Amino acid sequence: MPLVAIVGRPNVGKSTIFNRLTEERRSIVHDEPGVTRDRVYGEVMWGGRAFSIVDTGGFVTGSEDRFETAIREQVHLAIDEADLILLVNDVTVGVTDLDLEMANLLRRSDRPVLVVANKADNEERRWAANDLYQLGFDDIFPISAINGMGTGDLLDEIITRLPEGKVEEEDSRPRFAIIGRPNVGKSSLTNVLLGEERSIVTEISGTTRDSVDAVMKVDGREIVLVDTAGLRKRAKVRENVEFYSALRTERAIESCTTAILLIDAVEGLESQDIKVLKRAEIMKKGLVLGINKWDLVEKETNTARDYMASIKERLQTLDFIPIVTISALTKQRVRKLLEKVLEVDAERHKRIPTAKLNEWLKGVLARHHPPMYRNQRIKINYVTQVRSAPPVFQFFTNQPKGVREGYRRYLENRLRESFGFEGVPVKLVFKQK
Repeated sequence: MPLVAIVGRPNVGKSTIFNRLTEERRSIVHDEPGVTRDRVYGEVMWGGRAFSIVDTGGFVTGSEDRFETAIREQVHLAIDEADLILLVNDVTVGVTDLDLEMANLLRRSDRPVLVVANKADNEERRWAANDLYQLGFDDIFPISAINGMGTGDLLDEIITRLPEGKVEEEDSRPRFAIIGRPNVGKSSLTNVLLGEERSIVTEISGTTRDSVDAVMKVDGREIVLVDTAGLRKRAKVRENVEFYSALRTERAIESCTTAILLIDAVEGLESQDIKVLKRAEIMKKGLVLGINKWDLVEKETNTARDYMASIKERLQTLDFIPIVTISALTKQRVRKLLEKVLEVDAERHKRIPTAKLNEWLKGVLARHHPPMYRNQRIKINYVTQVRSAPPVFQFFTNQPKGVREGYRRYLENRLRESFGFEGVPVKLVFKQK
């Protein structure tokens, strides 16, 4: 999808605008400048068009003397990544030297820019928005992100400025994205798989800042490998490597068919890794977990078994994800990891015959009947697989709303026991009989 970036100096309402346009509350909103710390990335649907949006506001931590540098980096990020940029200003403050500097940088780029005059919630402030023409852009949009005034006109203009989706021939080649926190060995793994030094590898976290697609052949079959890597020739982003990495990871997940999450065996699985896995699950991508740097782990009799058990326990509802221990440095089990990814890709495209599904349904209903709903017994009469890649199963029942999460989980677990789908998020849909 096209990407829109929100930029501007601190405390002009960037996160409030993000929340308004996405109709979510993912960005923390506070009067103190620089409250937003983590990356915030969402989706907007308007006028039949969908686009991604990123809130760049306040994500840099550091001393005040580094703050202006960090804001300049936000602008460079937006220029590098976005299809359209929203330059946000607070009309109650007016134009500052920092606003003028950001505008100068943006005017020298080839990116379309819309100036958003925020907090224009009365007639006097809407007139004050005319002062923003000194920034050198033709399009000024007075809005109030708090109450939504003017945001409809802004969205109308955004979708007219965004590039149309490209009509391309369908590419049947699987796309595998290698994702993970900085310095877990993504580039090293890519180099081993490709058999060449395609990505730059150093011991410095955050060296890789771009996605580099590479085509490789496995047993005569072409696959596309997406490394969320590749050092940019003009590396302008120094303070915001974590943010940049997260943004590229999100885009890589969006465009891949299967995601390989790489973690450091010594550091283990962290909450940030689980968030990434859940994001990939929501997008219904195939999932494989690679434990890199296994050669650095001190081994005892049950080290591998205990390590796997602790990972599975933390994954909870994501315990269907296969785990492979590897060492990109020594090339240990790298081939096995690739084979597992190919297996997951095949599982993602698998179809189960309807007759076989309904025979299975009789057995699982007999083992554990659906619960009562409003004093009425829930009856599930029929199931069929309505699509693959990702697999979707449609159940017909007399009470779709009565099938709660616990029973849905029961059905999914039994489905996996009988038919596999290792590493593949499945969707269960319940329709009125």
